[in-house]
Amino acid sequence: MHSMLVVDDSAVDRRLAGGLLQREFDCEVRYAEDGRSALRAVAERLPDLVLTDLQMPDLNGLELVAAIKADYPLVPVILMTARGSEDIAARALRGGAVSYVPKRRLAEDLAPTVVRVLDAAIDPRSLTRLMHALESSESSFVLRNDPAQIRTLVRHLQEVLRCLPLSDETERLRVGVALEEALENACYHGSLEIGAALGARDRRSFEEQVRSRMLELPYASRRIHVHAKVNRQEAVFVIRDQGPGFDATPHLTGGLADGDGGAGRGIVLMRAVMDEVIYNAAGNEVTMIKRRAQEEPKENTLNPAP
Repeated sequence: MHSMLVVDDSAVDRRLAGGLLQREFDCEVRYAEDGRSALRAVAERLPDLVLTDLQMPDLNGLELVAAIKADYPLVPVILMTARGSEDIAARALRGGAVSYVPKRRLAEDLAPTVVRVLDAAIDPRSLTRLMHALESSESSFVLRNDPAQIRTLVRHLQEVLRCLPLSDETERLRVGVALEEALENACYHGSLEIGAALGARDRRSFEEQVRSRMLELPYASRRIHVHAKVNRQEAVFVIRDQGPGFDATPHLTGGLADGDGGAGRGIVLMRAVMDEVIYNAAGNEVTMIKRRAQEEPKENTLNPAP
């Protein structure tokens, strides 16, 4: 059974989020009314995941993310954002949060986001040790427009990422979330040509259209091409779909203002996690680069400075 901690200064919002988690997962949900009580709860017993509001008195969500990342780097944090808090959410993503969910879309987006994070945290010990010994890997895949196949590939690439020295385990999970966002964008908005607005407006209609277009031509014949090159210095992922493409410029130059749903939200997450995100002119190929963590300079204990 998973243990989850919900942090929000609004009792109504706490119970709403906790109820959604308990409805979808076999989990124990604990609650905290602000950032400081959340840190006490984490210290008492580590949760598998923290779901926190951004706007809270005393210690806000941004400060809570930083504190958890510093002291409990294996605990992933998902943000709940309200309208107007997008810029703070972007800072929190860059500071170590794994993902975010707009509060107005909790019912639709919370469960899939949590599933993505928990799946990424599965740790088969023997395979983990082997992947830490890997020096380099280069592979290419041609995927059908199949969400299950996408998730399987993400889990595989996350294991390969263990050879790349990152700041902590949470950072590897964050790269996996960014990869899945990029692959889902390629599948839904690229190959299947389903607009992001439909998913944000009507999830059921979105899913029905996905099922329909997976069987229709030309959508069903399109493939997603993935090339991954990972070594001790960096990971480079190139994802190309066979759709008509789109203008990625607004999402690459702006903030989170238009990133609550669909492709925009995915690109926001990709930019927050990766060191570089580059689209081709057509907008149907993205290159994402993640570099190894910079080592902290070691103190010279033999010849200390005068």
